[in-house]
Amino acid sequence: MLDSGCMAAARRIVLVTDVEYRKAEHVFQSEPALHCERAPDAESDLAATIRDTRASHVVVGARPYAGALYEALPKGGVIARFGVGHDGIDKTRATTAGLLCTNTPGVLNQSVAEHAMLLVGAAARTLVAMSASMARQAWDPVVGAELQGKTLAIIGCGGIGRAVARIASAGYGMQVVGCCRPDAPPPAALPHFGEVTNDIAAAVRRADFVSLHMSASRDNLHWLNRERLALLGERTWLINTARGSLVDEAALFAALVEGRLAGAALDVFAHEPYIPVEKSGDLRSLPNVIMTPHVASNTVEANHRMAQRALQNIALAESGAFDRMDLLNPDVLT
Repeated sequence: MLDSGCMAAARRIVLVTDVEYRKAEHVFQSEPALHCERAPDAESDLAATIRDTRASHVVVGARPYAGALYEALPKGGVIARFGVGHDGIDKTRATTAGLLCTNTPGVLNQSVAEHAMLLVGAAARTLVAMSASMARQAWDPVVGAELQGKTLAIIGCGGIGRAVARIASAGYGMQVVGCCRPDAPPPAALPHFGEVTNDIAAAVRRADFVSLHMSASRDNLHWLNRERLALLGERTWLINTARGSLVDEAALFAALVEGRLAGAALDVFAHEPYIPVEKSGDLRSLPNVIMTPHVASNTVEANHRMAQRALQNIALAESGAFDRMDLLNPDVLT
């Protein structure tokens, strides 16, 4: 079992992968209790830097880590995810190595929710196509649609999903339907949701927009497959600011080309930077697709809060206050 004595013996050096360091450099530089240094994010290079600096903890982004990282860190070290999704961290391997894994829940809800609603609005007003038309010096007005009264189905009613519901309902006057896990009874009521169900077919039946806010896991790989895509109507737009692995991109491309779906607005992809899963199925070639490069949580404010929360988790580990950490692998404590 890990204890505070084990943590006290560790050096207070924290390596922060390059992209994450640049997102919140001021926070990492001004941390008084921990010495934060920029480090490469490629696993082999990061592991080598850990050994060279004798760092005890790391702050990492979404990149997957499968081997060398867990061998390089000392027992009791922290792998602090700069963000919420933690599918890139092998919790089983970390637990075996005696490493604590954390993330930063809650602090990016507003940023992701705002981006999801930005994509909804861009889809409703054909914003991207009209902007491109204007850049070509063309004047081609397109009739848009109001969001008031439209139905938004939110798949996943956690913190981000609830933030989206608040903006959509209170801000735009949309009708919001929530869909929670099928293996759990839906809550009796949630603020800003007109209805909550655990039946995906019922949730999307009348939806003008379907927004995904599920976590990535092995069970959720390609959750939105051909069969579930068929539940969405021809007028429905798919919005995904969660994880690219949730969507079968080949099935999505086919649905868009065949007119079985109105469009898709995507911030996350199966491969990042984006690479088509099939050469003949490039989503960038379709006029009814809006794409942004995984930036929903990438705001000044959210980056600041994520950096603070990641360092807070490391400080709590140093002091032995494990029960106050955003611990992803509590089995490591036993």
